[in-house]
Amino acid sequence: MSESGAETVPHVDEPLLPRSPGGHRRRRHASGCLPVLIVLAVVAGLAYVGLSWGKGALEDVFGDPEDYPGPGTGSVVFEVHPGDSVRAMGRNLEEAGVVASAEAFTDAAGDNPGSTGIQPGFYALKKEMKAADVVAILVDPSNIVTTHITFPEGLRVVDIVDLLVKNTDFSKAAFEKALSNPKKLGLPSYAGGNAEGYLFPATYDFGPDAKPVDMLRAMVDRWKQAAADADLEAAAKRLGYTPQELMTVASLVEAEGRGDDMPKIARVIYNRLEHPGQNGTTGRLQLDATVNYAHGRALGARTTSEDREIDSPYNTYQVQGLPPTPIEAPGDAAIAAAANPADGDWFYYVTVNLKTGETKFAETPEEHSRNVQELNKYCETSDAC
Repeated sequence: MSESGAETVPHVDEPLLPRSPGGHRRRRHASGCLPVLIVLAVVAGLAYVGLSWGKGALEDVFGDPEDYPGPGTGSVVFEVHPGDSVRAMGRNLEEAGVVASAEAFTDAAGDNPGSTGIQPGFYALKKEMKAADVVAILVDPSNIVTTHITFPEGLRVVDIVDLLVKNTDFSKAAFEKALSNPKKLGLPSYAGGNAEGYLFPATYDFGPDAKPVDMLRAMVDRWKQAAADADLEAAAKRLGYTPQELMTVASLVEAEGRGDDMPKIARVIYNRLEHPGQNGTTGRLQLDATVNYAHGRALGARTTSEDREIDSPYNTYQVQGLPPTPIEAPGDAAIAAAANPADGDWFYYVTVNLKTGETKFAETPEEHSRNVQELNKYCETSDAC
């Protein structure tokens, strides 16, 4: 009881709390939950907006991703790597300073149906470009930056180097230095460190970062593919030659023949090597192409008796057997012909029409003599000789 006589009743809407160390009761503060609830409500609202309104809803809330107005400045060579996703391209473009944000690029790519077909390669871009302009360049494969060089069959290493120097910014000395390191080129051991015959004739696209060793190695790699297609090493073993000797035969076939005649020319070479003294032969191949190679000149010209006096292991008019190395770069057809020669007893052949390439084959010296006379008669009225 109080002094007034009224009975004291505790407040039921204010539960008793434990006393603090100072003797005061602690109160619960409901207001501490409000910030958390507010954040959850905002996130839920944004999620609802994004799901309900679709693409661009969140951008409407937060603003478009940062983008440059373009057209850009300076120059950048940008590489799209094999397997790069659009997001990976966007990150790399942002790091290179090409686009303001990876998000701007991915958005622009999403608006361009061609972005799913962007091809690996190098592209010429600028700093601070508008993302949509970057996408427009990348979706067009004609914008890939390459050095495009075609090497025809039958070129010597010196000819190949000349073409490389002409079509790139590298010097002759730079390519010769690369050739001096056969291991880096990937040459087979049986090449003896000599790239002659192993720089495959084809069309190549070299990227802007390609160095001389990269270009030459690409040509050797392509030769490896051709050698595998022809099963070169197994063919050499089957025929009784080394792979290097078979490549030398292939180079002679490339120099001396064309088309369907190539397997027959390969057979003539093998017959002369394997049956010296038969049908008037001496074991010497007597090929003008090897004499021209010894003189360091184009391989297509006819030789004179004076030319054939040169003292060289490549002079097959004087030296028996094969020359020590290939004399030029054979293509697929010549390698296949050397690996799979035709069946026949020919020991002689001569091209009787240098414009059409018509070639006649003979088993005896007498028959061959008549074919040579036909060539001489042709040369009397033709400037092709």
